[in-house]
Amino acid sequence: MGAPDGPLEDCPDSALVPPAREPRCPVDITLGALGGRWTPLVLREFLRRERATYSELSAALPALSDKVLSDRLAQLTRAGVVERHRTPGWPPRVRYVLTDRGRALEPVVHSMWEWGSA
Repeated sequence: MGAPDGPLEDCPDSALVPPAREPRCPVDITLGALGGRWTPLVLREFLRRERATYSELSAALPALSDKVLSDRLAQLTRAGVVERHRTPGWPPRVRYVLTDRGRALEPVVHSMWEWGSA
C-alpha cells in the first residue's frame, strides 16, 4: 500500500492514537462531538426541530434516562453543536438551540441514516 490519500491523509497514525490532549485528527474531533450512545439521536431531534426544551427531548426519546440526556446536552453544548438559552424567572426556562456548527452535521447524520437503512 502506498501513502494514504483522501480524507485521512491529514490524520497521521500518531494523531489517531487516543490523545493525551485535545484531538488533532478531524475524525477524532467529530467523534468527540458525536461520541457516546444516544448522542446522534439527540442531534437528530435538533435537526428535526432546530430548538427544543429538555422536556420535549425527553418526550421524543423516552428510553433515555434524565442523567444521560443531561450529559448529552452538556456534551453537545461544549462542542458548540447546540446553545443553551436560559430565560430568567421562576421556574427558570431553558431552551436548547441548534447552532450553525450543529446544522453542518446534518449530512453526517443523513449518511448514518442511509448506511443504517442499507
